[in-house]
Amino acid sequence: MSALRDAMRDLPETVFADLLESDEAYLLVIDLPGATAETVDVGVASGRLTIEARREKGHPTEFQYVEEERSLFLDAELPLPPDATGADAEGTMNRGVLELRLPKAGATPEADVPITDASA
Repeated sequence: MSALRDAMRDLPETVFADLLESDEAYLLVIDLPGATAETVDVGVASGRLTIEARREKGHPTEFQYVEEERSLFLDAELPLPPDATGADAEGTMNRGVLELRLPKAGATPEADVPITDASA
């Protein structure tokens, strides 16, 4: 699991993430302000977890940017722990927080991870 922890340290400074583990699964929690279930794509292939997230850029018309540091997108590829699998993986988005539950198993088949909107 150290490869995943190391990769999480390489995420941009503006991305906050937690990794939790139980006997049955890993739980990856990533703050993605402004992203929704419709603008987040997650997949598992070849022992790697890919996350693509986008947020809409909007502001009141009477304002102009003085400083802009929030990224409009996140494209990340993280190694899975050797005992994690994409099979039956689940994801939820709730108020800009992505939670990915990755079950533990022996092999890592390719899979798209469905993301549901937990706030609805």
